[in-house]
Amino acid sequence: MKITAIILTYNEEVHIARCLKSVSLVTDNIIVVDCFSQDNTLSIARQYGTRILQHEWVSASRQFNWALAQLEPSTDWVLRLDADEYLSPELVEEIRTRLPELAADIAGVSCGRRMKFQGQLIRYGGVFPVKIIRLFRLGQGRCENRWMDEHILVNGNAVGFSGEIIDDNKNSMTWWIDKHNHYASWEAVELLNLQFGFMPRDSGTSLTLVREARAKRWIKENIYARLPGCLRAFLYFVYRYVLRLGFLDGEIGLAFHFFQGFWYRYLVDAKVAEVRRYMRQHNVSVIQAIDDVLQCNPSGYTT
Repeated sequence: MKITAIILTYNEEVHIARCLKSVSLVTDNIIVVDCFSQDNTLSIARQYGTRILQHEWVSASRQFNWALAQLEPSTDWVLRLDADEYLSPELVEEIRTRLPELAADIAGVSCGRRMKFQGQLIRYGGVFPVKIIRLFRLGQGRCENRWMDEHILVNGNAVGFSGEIIDDNKNSMTWWIDKHNHYASWEAVELLNLQFGFMPRDSGTSLTLVREARAKRWIKENIYARLPGCLRAFLYFVYRYVLRLGFLDGEIGLAFHFFQGFWYRYLVDAKVAEVRRYMRQHNVSVIQAIDDVLQCNPSGYTT
């Protein structure tokens, strides 16, 4: 049984060694797909004997699906991992022992994903662990074609493993803020697309998506997206921090739930409002407004 791991990178010298050490416990077939890093990411990756490919970035889903097309047919299973993630010992053991025994009709494997923020595991707030599919049979899975919140879809049944993937980013808070500012622009595009429909939406209705992810997406697109902008960010924070006991995560947890659960969501809504104002003031299309205001090019993304 051959497992090939795909890891997307850009300037990940802080994390890549830890990630590769973890993945090497379940496979020697590792592909690093790099977006022309400017740091020591690639030199570190070469020390682990990985296959390195470089490809211009459009989105995570585009990058991953491009990498899928480069795999050799001898691959049986594909493992997707981000550079700042690693496998728990329990998940390593399950991949080693349970994966070879799965029935032929099982196309994917879901597992939990937990988040560490500034070194602390986030336990409350109702957001972690989340169930995601990150392991699937070659030819029976792909990544959704979305700007944000993309998931692996599989053509067949999926089973769950109890082990987890740990997301533990070691970069500074300044880096985190900058990253989520970019994320907010992409998520604003997704929200605007719900209203204006300028991009085809990959709903994956004919493929398997983890039930939890499907339910959360339905709530986000059919309830959250219809609430007044900015107010919904505050309500979401109250839900997470008070009703789902996020305050039990302590001082670091407060920072996480505030910035990820309120500040980020508010920033998304502020960017959506800015694009709408620009459309009215300049009498331009939503695509032109997104390009001018957010420096995103959704028309280019669909080609």
